[in-house]
Amino acid sequence: MTTPNKVVFLFDVDNTLLDNDRVTADLRRHLETEVGSEGSRSYWNIFEQLRSELGYADYLGALQRYRSENPHDPHLFTVSHFLIGYPFANRVFPHALDVIELVKQSGPAVILSDGDVVFQPRKVERSGLFKAVDANVLIYVHKEQELDDVARRFPADHYVMVDDKLRILAAIKKIWSERVTTIFVRQGHYAVDPKITAAYPLADVAFDQIGDLLNAADLWARFNQTPGPPTI
Repeated sequence: MTTPNKVVFLFDVDNTLLDNDRVTADLRRHLETEVGSEGSRSYWNIFEQLRSELGYADYLGALQRYRSENPHDPHLFTVSHFLIGYPFANRVFPHALDVIELVKQSGPAVILSDGDVVFQPRKVERSGLFKAVDANVLIYVHKEQELDDVARRFPADHYVMVDDKLRILAAIKKIWSERVTTIFVRQGHYAVDPKITAAYPLADVAFDQIGDLLNAADLWARFNQTPGPPTI
């Protein structure tokens, strides 16, 4: 895109549009069944180590590292199949696709996510989110550090960022200031942890569920008039 839009809507994926906590819970149960409690603990320890190293969740990377430590475990391939074939469309939050269609009446909808280069894109594609946003998908290691690239690819007078993490919203607000409206959805374990939420400033707007945005007529009317944060 080269001509700036009046507004561009940016959506996080995990626990914003898609219930990633349920995905993780399903994986935990599958690991317990396939590799046992000890193997499951080993995988999640590796997973957390990788998250600290990389700055994002790397499910397949953790499985690769687990394999290097357990090269003769015959159950690894079933876990791999579980991850690659997971029915992510069943984990999209109710009305999330309706919200995307609604905002597209005012400007482009764009996925703005952190993640690895294989599993996260597959999640976006298999969930139906890739099609819903017309293939407007950006996946970075640290998205809050890539706002210049976001603005270059999707130029706009104003941006709306929808996310379940106040840390991300605060970081983006600090950089873009009045150029962005931050919307916090209280979904997922990060969003409801009082210690985490108390550590960051409030977003411009907050909703309990992504589907609640469908009832925010005043919000969308504001964006359809002039760029800038809404008065709510």
